[in-house]
Amino acid sequence: MVNRVLIRIKVVQMLYSYLLTRSEFKINDAPESASRDKRYAYSVYINLLLFLLELSGYSVKSGEKAPHISVNRILSANKVAKALSINDAIRSVILRGNSRVDVLDPVLQKVHDKIVASAVFNDYSKKKVRELADDVALWTTIMETIIAKDQDLMQLLRQNTEFTHQGFSQGVKALTETLRSYVDSRQLLTKAKSDLVTSLDKAYELYLSLFALILDLTDEQERRLENAKAKHLATSADLNPNTRFIDNRLVDYLANHEQLAQLMKEYKIERNKQSTPLLRELLDQILASDLYKAYLEQENHTLQTDAEFWRDVMRTIILPSDALAEELEDKSVFWNDDLQIMGTFLLKSLRHIATSDPEHPITLLPKFKDLEDEKFGPELFMLAVKNQDQYREYIEMFIERSNWDPERLAYMDIVILTTAIAELINYPAIPVPVTVNEYVDIANGYSTEKSGSFINGILDSVIKYLNEQGIIHKK
Repeated sequence: MVNRVLIRIKVVQMLYSYLLTRSEFKINDAPESASRDKRYAYSVYINLLLFLLELSGYSVKSGEKAPHISVNRILSANKVAKALSINDAIRSVILRGNSRVDVLDPVLQKVHDKIVASAVFNDYSKKKVRELADDVALWTTIMETIIAKDQDLMQLLRQNTEFTHQGFSQGVKALTETLRSYVDSRQLLTKAKSDLVTSLDKAYELYLSLFALILDLTDEQERRLENAKAKHLATSADLNPNTRFIDNRLVDYLANHEQLAQLMKEYKIERNKQSTPLLRELLDQILASDLYKAYLEQENHTLQTDAEFWRDVMRTIILPSDALAEELEDKSVFWNDDLQIMGTFLLKSLRHIATSDPEHPITLLPKFKDLEDEKFGPELFMLAVKNQDQYREYIEMFIERSNWDPERLAYMDIVILTTAIAELINYPAIPVPVTVNEYVDIANGYSTEKSGSFINGILDSVIKYLNEQGIIHKK
């Protein structure tokens, strides 16, 4: 059964992948050992990107909440500026505080007002629906026809001792190319949602495949015994082997379990009809184990004893196997983190079988506990994507107050915090300690050594703030 522990892990993984791979601004790196023209071009490039943010009402100075100008509400709502404001490369520039955009402060309001009075902005503001492409077109036109031609702005830029006309032109060109590089990420979002659902399906497939592995290992042993009988100089032991392993009652129970057969058909799980390196290695380990020797010495064999034998084999030999982990990784990119959790549910099922009536086969665990769990993953993912900007603001509000160095902040930590906040706000029935503990555990397993304590501290502050603001009502 796919539980919420695994669902949360999958959501964090898919959100991390989506946010890293979605189409966004490709911010140019600073040139190394460059000419004066190239150095100045990069300075213009960065400063005009920050200037665009200021014209839209965003702060580009560390510790400052917003620029001291009156910003048109339509201009402040543009998607280009919002996307730039959360770009990690741009945020790094702002945090370092080594840009020279403050030299343009004297013309900030004047340029803003010139933009708002322009024909291109007038046409843009009349649109009932403003798509991302409209925002990109607006800013590239503004850069080329208003900002790059403003003489007062040019005069301020000339104060830089490295100013060159060639560098200025190159900087503006690089900026417009960056703006045009931003494209809609809807296709990537659709794929990410699809991959999340597929990943959860594959987790349940793994649960079923572990049952199939028991049957395959039994078949492998049966092939060995038959091959031994067929040897030219077969011994008496070869001709009359101990068949207790292949006569295991659990194996017969699983081989005749109608629900398991139907689910294996539905998930297209193919049985291994021939020997494989993995089957040979695992079977060798089982036959050499003290568990197997003790099993052979048992006098009475029932479904319960046979199921308990396989449960112990799974727990101590098969599930910890590096060979199995490598095989699963090769078969599916979605199985990297599923084995431990799905293995736990397999062990529960085997224990259930051991205590059941052999005449009435148990029902295998469903893929999800209920419809609410089935919907939980996709809903949580979309809530995190849709509200990531707002949740990022909550996170950064308290990062600035902590002793944590923002420059060393792992991006995975941001993703984990975003997902946790989405759960805190949108799922009132889930207790706060459950949410916090789950995401701290994810941080400990998937991020840096200190991420768990960092996640715990930031979430504690965010939870207090959300309660104070009436956004949530739980502690």
